[in-house]
Amino acid sequence: MADKKKTESKDTSNDGMLGAPRKRVMRGRVSRAVAAGGVAALLGGAAVGGWWVWTHDMISSAAEQARLWTVDRTADAGLRIDDIFVTGRSQTTRTDLLAALRLTRGAPMFGFDPEDARRRVEKLPWVKRAVVERMLPGTVMLHIDERMPLALWQNKGEFHLIDDEGVVILNKGLERFSDLPIVVGPDAPKHAAALLETLKAEPDLMNQVRAAVRVSGRRWTLTLDNGIDVQLPETDPAGAWVRLAEYERQHKVLARDVEVLDLRLPDRLIVRKASKPRPPRKPKGQET
Repeated sequence: MADKKKTESKDTSNDGMLGAPRKRVMRGRVSRAVAAGGVAALLGGAAVGGWWVWTHDMISSAAEQARLWTVDRTADAGLRIDDIFVTGRSQTTRTDLLAALRLTRGAPMFGFDPEDARRRVEKLPWVKRAVVERMLPGTVMLHIDERMPLALWQNKGEFHLIDDEGVVILNKGLERFSDLPIVVGPDAPKHAAALLETLKAEPDLMNQVRAAVRVSGRRWTLTLDNGIDVQLPETDPAGAWVRLAEYERQHKVLARDVEVLDLRLPDRLIVRKASKPRPPRKPKGQET
């Protein structure tokens, strides 16, 4: 039967063994002929009383007993879990992976379902995709693709970390992601990747964006570090963004006492002056 001692991790990097190598003790091997004979005998015995078994709904029980018997025989022949090898892990902890896999050292290699294990692993917050495979005689291979943090989504006063597909990864412990842009609005997550791709066209200007607010599910208003609001149009926001960057290079409009820059009309920039002078801009990272 399976050894109940849980697999302990001894790897020092994010990728590698979740279970330390262990000397394999080979018990008396059971020949294929003997194993096959045992399974046949068990199933044959069930067939003798076919009508009784059927009427008492015992077929599935007999089949399961036969499966478990076969699994135990393969374990006796040395097909036990010795190691779990993981690739692709960066943010997901080993503890979470082991809990999702539900594997223990010494358990029969054929005593778990890789597909069920994969589905459990893919429910972990950071895991986007997973592949679980057996590598006989004693290694389980796990490869995961993790989600890439894209932005912080502010909704109803709470912050969530989202990826490039708009999927929420985390809503706690977000301090280390404070340098990511903030997007605001109920439908902001599914449009955030397209917006950030647009802003990348002008990186110097993008570095000044503090937050982006989704307006009426149609367009964005950006808030810059100096407090200026930039209203992007619903149609061709990329063209408007490039136009603003060029206007800034020529006229240094962001250094003026401006409250709103309206780019919603394709052929002009509408400037709304601030009601009072803005305080001087401080470099990022400086305490206030």
